[in-house]
Amino acid sequence: MSSPDPIAATRMASANDPAGPVRVIAVASGKGGVGKTSVSVNLAMSLQNSGQRVLLLDTDLGLANVDVMLGLSPRFTLSDVFAGRCELADTLIEGPNGLLVVPAASGKRHMTELTPAQHIGLVHAFSQLDMPIDVMVVDNAAGIADSVLTFCQAAQDVVVVVCDEPASVTDAYALIKVLSRERGVTRVQVLANQVGHPSEGRQLYDKLERVTSKFLDVTMNYLGAIPRDEWLRRAIQRQEAVVDAFPAAPSAMAFREIAKRAEKWQTPAGPRGHVEFFMERLIPTARSATA
Repeated sequence: MSSPDPIAATRMASANDPAGPVRVIAVASGKGGVGKTSVSVNLAMSLQNSGQRVLLLDTDLGLANVDVMLGLSPRFTLSDVFAGRCELADTLIEGPNGLLVVPAASGKRHMTELTPAQHIGLVHAFSQLDMPIDVMVVDNAAGIADSVLTFCQAAQDVVVVVCDEPASVTDAYALIKVLSRERGVTRVQVLANQVGHPSEGRQLYDKLERVTSKFLDVTMNYLGAIPRDEWLRRAIQRQEAVVDAFPAAPSAMAFREIAKRAEKWQTPAGPRGHVEFFMERLIPTARSATA
């Protein structure tokens, strides 16, 4: 028996539930190896499990692994979209608990060499998805490549993941500096990952905030910390989100708390005048607010 088509299911739902504004959360890091993709997967799954309709987009265009972490086998990826072999909607696959995933490609070097115009084109392509989505979580590549900057700029909220390594904090500051000075990002959420103690996460944030407040015009917010957890490692080996595999684990409880905080963020009031995911869905909101 074939599995249900997630596109058909969401379009059926949209008949009685018109597509509204989508909150877009970009997850990024200055340094690789800080657990950014694990954060993206578990944040998206926590939001999905809380009743939100969530799309998880993998934009680590050359070294994608969201599909691997969730045990999915995509037929098409973003590489196929850029090669003209399919439309963006064709890449959508349904993950655990109804989570929708748009996978990127791994080991495709040409995907890391896309032009800035192609990155913007991908952002605009999401406006064509006629689906009732509440939240999109964007898992970015590490570093300050143009794709990272564009996808963070096109989101309403940017979560920067740090861990207790000097290079992680230094590179996180570099990312925030470039986002602020070159892309006009004025607000950043900081999430400490793999911490041994909750106070360690706050110390990492304080260290980063001291430097940014001195040199940058950015509002920083401490989102919280995810503890170093053997259960999280086991969940990764099982290719599952820890919030599903081991819901009582300390890391799972921390991810659910982070998701609760994210749900309280203010809904975008309208387009901000630059490249933005799902921009067309924001325009009716702005019109109704001024009517």
